[in-house]
Amino acid sequence: MAKLFLLRHLKSQWNEENRFTGWMDVPLDEKETYKAKELAEKIFLISNGVDKIYTSPLFRNQDTVARMFEYGNIKYPVFIHLDGGKMQKWANYIDISENDVPVFVSEKLNERYYGELQGESKDEAIKKYGAEKVRLWRRSYDIAPPGGESLKDVIKRTTPFFKKYIEKDLKAGKNVLVVASHNALRAIIKYVEKISDKDIINIEIPFGGLRQYQFDKGIYSLL
Repeated sequence: MAKLFLLRHLKSQWNEENRFTGWMDVPLDEKETYKAKELAEKIFLISNGVDKIYTSPLFRNQDTVARMFEYGNIKYPVFIHLDGGKMQKWANYIDISENDVPVFVSEKLNERYYGELQGESKDEAIKKYGAEKVRLWRRSYDIAPPGGESLKDVIKRTTPFFKKYIEKDLKAGKNVLVVASHNALRAIIKYVEKISDKDIINIEIPFGGLRQYQFDKGIYSLL
């Protein structure tokens, strides 16, 4: 039976500064990167490893992947782009070694686009708009921040990608790790756990948080 691992990236610098990050590219908070070792042990060693990894082009996601490979694994990641253009065409993946793990990259797994809020302090946004409105922008199903995406919008790009690539690999018996941002993972969790539009507001994943599933005959079981 295949396993699915959903991992939120390690804390970024803007997470540390309590800013809306969205599609902005910022580095990881160096004080938190030591957690990569623990994650590597859980995923690569204890679970007998993964066959494929999926992530987004946001640096905080790819860097989380790369840092895990520094610990306890003789293999190395090869990043393969799936969104078209020369990065996909000219860097065509050819599996020539048993020592690499393919890491497929797509912006379909990017964080929610926060529109006008990107870069703004969350504390300042709460002062300006009120705590409940900001909470709805961040966690509700269909309420979008000004100029940005709702979770419903994220689901429209994330779920078809998940079904086309990740679920196909799981059906083939592959163990798959997805390293992504919070709302991309919440969108996937809503799909695999069949969470209602109303209840998804309560789903939270900490930085470096890991959810593990067993996949058998089309059924996801939370481990």
